[in-house]
Amino acid sequence: MMLDDSYSRVSALLAKSFPPELVVSDPEKVADWDSGYGIYARTPRFVVVLENEDQVRSLLSVADRAGVSVTFRAAGTSLCGQTVSDSILAALGDGWNKCQVERDGERIRLQPGVFGAEANRALAPYGRKIGPDPASLDIAKIGGIVANNASGMCCGTAENSYRTLAAIRVILADGAIIDTGDAESVRAFSKSHGAMLDQLDRLARRTKADPVLSERIRRKYQIKNTVGYSLNALVDFDDPIDILAHLMIGSEGTLGFISEITLRSVPHHAHQAVAFLLFPDVVAACKVVTALRLGAPVTAVEVMNQTAIGMRVAQGDTPAYVRGLHEAATTLLVETRAADANALVAQVAAVEAALEDFSPRYLVPFTSDPAQTEELWAIRKGRRSFISGAGRSHGPIILGEDVAFPIEHLAEATADLQKLLHDHGYPPAAILGHALEGNLHFSFALDFSKTDEVERFRRLTDGLVELVVDRYDGSLKAEHGTGRAMAPFVEREWGSKALELMRDIKQLFDPRGLLNPGVVLSGDPDAHLRFR
Repeated sequence: MMLDDSYSRVSALLAKSFPPELVVSDPEKVADWDSGYGIYARTPRFVVVLENEDQVRSLLSVADRAGVSVTFRAAGTSLCGQTVSDSILAALGDGWNKCQVERDGERIRLQPGVFGAEANRALAPYGRKIGPDPASLDIAKIGGIVANNASGMCCGTAENSYRTLAAIRVILADGAIIDTGDAESVRAFSKSHGAMLDQLDRLARRTKADPVLSERIRRKYQIKNTVGYSLNALVDFDDPIDILAHLMIGSEGTLGFISEITLRSVPHHAHQAVAFLLFPDVVAACKVVTALRLGAPVTAVEVMNQTAIGMRVAQGDTPAYVRGLHEAATTLLVETRAADANALVAQVAAVEAALEDFSPRYLVPFTSDPAQTEELWAIRKGRRSFISGAGRSHGPIILGEDVAFPIEHLAEATADLQKLLHDHGYPPAAILGHALEGNLHFSFALDFSKTDEVERFRRLTDGLVELVVDRYDGSLKAEHGTGRAMAPFVEREWGSKALELMRDIKQLFDPRGLLNPGVVLSGDPDAHLRFR
């Protein structure tokens, strides 16, 4: 919280550094920026619209001189409180839209204001796309996608921002700029920030010298995981520049500002076939997913239980075959893609053979008809069901959680998840997600106008942590980022040695703790319950 004397000083400093039209301080107007798409809300004292790198550096200087915090926001679609602030909220203006395809589509250079779908449209003529493919691709910007290491339906862990990073341009808390794709920038930074790079080198050596810790880090990233900082950078790379670059992925605005990123693109095969399958319950469906993961040529397997289907039906524009399903029913959307038509036919046959032992009911057999495949994917994606500004203290809201389990435990873990919700008195949750990666999203209603609701949610969260971490060694956040929602539980998931590494990283990049405090790391055990 910004104190009044700091407020006055910040106001004066901003007036000297920014045109008045780029600074919002009127209480009624800043209230429009108090929330994102999740359940957390904060009313900023200032909103500063940033149009270029010089303004980013000026704002960081203001924050440093006044000792106040800064939170960066791209599109604001994150769900875990990463882009809300009661201090300075720095919003991207319209000057961050550079999108440059390179090397005949093998790479794409992007500024943080580019929408994910725009990047894919630029790559489409080359038969390629960016790796990350969150359901919010049409409304999420590259800055947020990269800063959260968002993934999605098809990219898994192999094609996310971390794995497809080619170069990154970053503005650090002290205003220094490092462009890892520019040799001269790297040389200059190595000279001016040699001590920082030496410390990164020592952190990496310390990590690699601990076989138990380094093996745990490798194992944790075999499934989707966005809890804490990207510690795999410390075991995957030796060059401190590479380590720095990859630590920025998934850092949620707590280590610096990403002003440009170059990603290696991935093939986007034009030939696809999609089927829509029905199973008696979610456990039966998850058993099928495990079998498909073992060798069937599928690019995506999306699970939706009847509650999730019902939410889509309530939104309207859904086909008749998804209406009236029994309450335990669960569907799988299965997609396979190939480089040519003959290969696609062979892949469909292989997937159908893998499914035979499970006797699924095909609501829609494999189809390559563009209109029908689009219809099927629309069922899965639907319209975003999260309520903006839901951190307010009145009325029901929809909470969306995001976990990942090792695929071999997906069926039993899903059953345990349903039981957990039931035992805490919640109605059946909407369960959907990227089942091929063991990644489940589940949504349910909360009403914080009821005095006991926060305590019930506390108990549920404690039970969820025990289930995901202690029982299955999974990820408390698979792709939505740690945010405020899981910041109190980073040590529980990772252990004390890993947490110490993360704290050392934060101290190295942001010694004054002014970049998005309370996000990723928090000393407050109740941070996840502080919705406003």
